[in-house]
Order: sequence, then C-alpha cells, then structure tokens
Amino acid sequence: MSRHSDETGPSLVAASLSGEADADWARTAAPYVDCAVMGGIALDPASRAAARDLVERGRSEFLPNDPIRWIDHQIRALEDTPLRPGVNVRSATPDPIREAATVCADHDAVCEINAHCQQPELRAVGCGETLLADTDRLTRYVAAAAGTGATTSVKVRAEVPGVDLVAVALAVAEAGADWLHVDAMDSEPVVADIAAARSRRDLDVTVIANNGVRDRETVAEYVTHGADAVSVGRPSDDPRVLSRVAEAVGEWAAVSGPDRGEHSRVAEGEFEFRVGEASR
Repeated sequence: MSRHSDETGPSLVAASLSGEADADWARTAAPYVDCAVMGGIALDPASRAAARDLVERGRSEFLPNDPIRWIDHQIRALEDTPLRPGVNVRSATPDPIREAATVCADHDAVCEINAHCQQPELRAVGCGETLLADTDRLTRYVAAAAGTGATTSVKVRAEVPGVDLVAVALAVAEAGADWLHVDAMDSEPVVADIAAARSRRDLDVTVIANNGVRDRETVAEYVTHGADAVSVGRPSDDPRVLSRVAEAVGEWAAVSGPDRGEHSRVAEGEFEFRVGEASR
C-alpha cells in the first residue's frame, strides 16, 4: 500500500513501460515510489492485434493469453510490497476497461486508461492518443472504470495536433477520473494550465507530471507549474535516478505539508530556494 493515503494522493509514481513494467519491475522501484503503474497491457482483440504488430517490428509488449488474469496475477504478486500498484490499459471498446478496473478495485489498485501511446498500430485501432481527439469515447472509458470503484487515472500526452489538452483534462475529470497523468513532452507549462483549470472548476483530481523527471531541478519545475505529483518514465528501472527524484520529492513534501495539492503553490518559492541552494 502507498505510503500516502488517497486523501493526499501519490507524490512519486513509476510510469508504465510497455513490455517491461511488471511486478518484478515494480518491486525494484518500491523503495522510492508511492505507486508503480504496470503495463501497458492490451485488453481487447483490436488492441492485442496491434500489440502483436508492434512486437513484429521489434517493440516489447505484454501479450499474455488472458490479459485480465495477467492483471490479477501481477497485482497479487505485489501484495506484500510497500507501494500502490496500478495498471495502464489499452482497449478499442469500454467493456474490457470495465473488466480490468473491476480487478483493480478488488485489490485497491489504480486503473490507468491509456490515451497516450502514439504508436501508429495502436492509433489505427482507436487506442492511445487517438482518444484525445475523441473525448466522448474517452469519457465513456473513464465512466466505465470509475463506476467499478477503482481509482481511475488517465495518461495523456501534450503536443497532439488539434487537441485542446486542458479541455480533455477537464472532461475526464468531470467523468470521474481521480488522477490526470500528464506527459508534458516539451510543453511543461501545460501542467500549469491544467492545474489552473482544475482549480477554477473546483475539481478533486490529482495532477501527475511526467516527462524528463530526473532530479531536483525537474521536480521543482513541475512543482512551480502546480503539479501534485511527478512520475518517472524510461529510467524507472534505474535506482540512481529514482533515489535522486525521491529525495527531491521528500523535500517538496516537507515544505508543502500533507495537502500538497493546495499548499504546494503557496510554498513553491521556498522549495525552489532550497533546490537552488542545493545545486550550488
């Protein structure tokens, strides 16, 4: 179980790595993070066919015979590990999302809907970032997952042409998402835009900033933009990176207090000062 309660949400998340992020990977990250999101895992025939095409061209993907059973097994394997598990899921239809979320709800795990992957094979079947331009379908996915009682996250990506990411974020939050996991790409201020819009609408949703999180400086940047938490992606299997980020997040939490979503924006100047002092 996470070292932070649901009232405060996570501070540091290990983000999913397709074909790599399983229970063994999560155990490696456990000394440093509050939550590890396994997967992504393709659930339905269309997304599984796309994942097989990805494997054929050399990408690593999870393709168990029964993806729902795989989710249950991976979560159960972490029962004695001190973190909160999550699973990033892909599907071209909502029913498999609901089925996966039911398993997650049974284990107090997070079900994360993938509206992020930009691989053309997955986009062609309506998965990944194509959902960002199909808000009606994405919100149906969110409602399906949230209706099971599972903590529901949505992984999104900035810099998708024609997509108003703030509008998408608000729509999924209003549909029942608990977490917004934002890959900022090279547009870090979008995190501030989403955090500000959330506050204006008085939405109770945790904003997790992803992309380039490696050290104190990158943590401080996302704190300044109003993030409630950060996540580490590609180097999430590197204890050296996780240790640096965890130390920075610990300093942030000490400054901000338990209610980071409200207090981080008040205390961010003090946190930035401490970061600046530490870097000299």
